[in-house]
Amino acid sequence: MLWLALHFPVLALDVFARGTRETGPLAIASSPGNNAAIFACNPPARRRGVRPGMPLAAACALASDLKVLARDAAQERAALERVAAWALQFTPAVSISPPAEVLLEIAGSLKLFDGLNRLCARLEQGIAELGYGTALACAPTPLAAQLFARAGLPARIQHPDALRPGLGQLPVDVLGLPRESNTLLANVGVRILDECLRLPRDGLARRLGPGLLDALDRAFGHVPDPRPNFIPPANFTAALALPAPVHEAQALLFAARRLLAELTGFLSATGNGVQRLALALSHEDRADTRFTLNLIAATRDLEHLVTVLRERLERLALPCAATAIALESELLLPLPLRTLSFLPDARGHAEAVTRLIERLRARLSEDAVKGLDTTADYRPENAWRTCEPGSGRSAQDTLPLTRPLWLLAAPRPLREISSMPHYQGPLALLAGPERIESGWWDGNDIARDYFIARNPAHALLWVYRERRGDGGWYLHGFFG
Repeated sequence: MLWLALHFPVLALDVFARGTRETGPLAIASSPGNNAAIFACNPPARRRGVRPGMPLAAACALASDLKVLARDAAQERAALERVAAWALQFTPAVSISPPAEVLLEIAGSLKLFDGLNRLCARLEQGIAELGYGTALACAPTPLAAQLFARAGLPARIQHPDALRPGLGQLPVDVLGLPRESNTLLANVGVRILDECLRLPRDGLARRLGPGLLDALDRAFGHVPDPRPNFIPPANFTAALALPAPVHEAQALLFAARRLLAELTGFLSATGNGVQRLALALSHEDRADTRFTLNLIAATRDLEHLVTVLRERLERLALPCAATAIALESELLLPLPLRTLSFLPDARGHAEAVTRLIERLRARLSEDAVKGLDTTADYRPENAWRTCEPGSGRSAQDTLPLTRPLWLLAAPRPLREISSMPHYQGPLALLAGPERIESGWWDGNDIARDYFIARNPAHALLWVYRERRGDGGWYLHGFFG
């Protein structure tokens, strides 16, 4: 087996900071009240002298513009679960190890991703796109991989025989022992794991309890260390708190892209695409702003989802500043696997048209962009209807009747000279008549003889003559 550990050293900070490009001093406080202390801080805060463990009052004295947020353990746990769901696209064996680690068993994935180094590079790039800082390490046992990652060492150890030389040199504090245990070990001159192994096991167990020996045995592979597989949820939901209020909708796109990247990883892992997305923007003093992205076809293309959301945000006016953004996949559909072909692929053109329509609907509104479909009615005015794009029948499903693409909203009367219709001159009747009599059942019946006509400018027109009433000529449409 080969385990890869993703350690998130500043997860408490990342769950807030990854939603914005702002680079002002930011810190996370570990506890409320008078005893509040700094748990984590970003580089701008460190440049002001702020450090983890420092009292909050002292940190604020060093940086008057320091933005301080309370640590949110629930958000950290949710972030680990979303990263785990995203990581399932690389291996089906993913496990969460709170408070700040995700484990992947990757022995069966190396060939698929062209080797360990390329797999690690893809993981590091993907995690960075999600907005998290991470340390990555590989080892034959899960705990060893975690210890290397906690120490910030990018180990790539694949064989058990090579494990002890590197693992033994790690400091004992990577085990996460209580402070008293670390102090006791330091007092007897133990600084690294290899020195722990040289001490009598019975004495270590009496002084520090069985936990230390169990951790060492699991890390070095002396005892099994099974890890439960992460089971992804049936639906994807994610929320991202913003470190500062956002007043313009377009400014939310940076944070939304982080969530969409997590979503597309989840979709890749489950073999699905998303066709309907619900988004909610939280405000401090009023109800959430909610809207939905309805796509014509399911997709898991990150750039396309970002583009459609950008178009939608351009026409969204925020009633007040947004403090958080949430996303939920409301309709997931399986996406068929695609095979490569050397021949032109008609699906590529169809997908391009679909994506254009989705962008137009996001920009103009769904009601402004509709498809057309035929209805079972011979009357030209009633023979069509609007529909959702893509839901109508294709042209191959209709009868080969000659009909103009441009039908006037209402027939236009034509002048008649010497019993012949005129439109920008006399019309030459090329085809017809096609008699249409229908509609007696609803009181809007018609009786007309239709002709294809040409005027002196060689434009083709669709005209008809009333068979009842005044018997006049009317223009009803234009051929392209």
